[in-house]
Amino acid sequence: MSFIANLLWFILGGWAWGLVMALGGALWCITIVGIPFGLASFRLAAFIFFPFGKELVDARDYGEQRIAGTGLMSFLWIIFYGLWTAIGLGLTGLACFCTIVGIPFGLAYFKIAAAAFNPLGKRIVTTEMADAIRARKANATLDAKLGN
Repeated sequence: MSFIANLLWFILGGWAWGLVMALGGALWCITIVGIPFGLASFRLAAFIFFPFGKELVDARDYGEQRIAGTGLMSFLWIIFYGLWTAIGLGLTGLACFCTIVGIPFGLAYFKIAAAAFNPLGKRIVTTEMADAIRARKANATLDAKLGN
């Protein structure tokens, strides 16, 4: 099902937002300081091209170490790029809600807008893996609270 949804998404305009993010990533990578932003833009572009069946999860929950300075870089991302991208994606999602057929695409735009707000320190995983990561995190929290 996600293959068909991703195919329709890509054909009906998902490629445009993905291309915008990829071009933004290329512009960020021109400077050395912008390379982390560029890599995050490329990651987000890959997520935008085919969003169905995928989610972004925190890299620490995925088992990776967080890079020092991610908090500061996330703040800068939100100010210079993330807020405006999220607003644009959210408005596009609202436009999709004008038709019943567009509702799944509108929901996908909202999911992408949330990811675009702060993609630094995140990894793209399948929905099943994201569910398993959340379950593992919930079990660890429960074990810690119960003292096991």
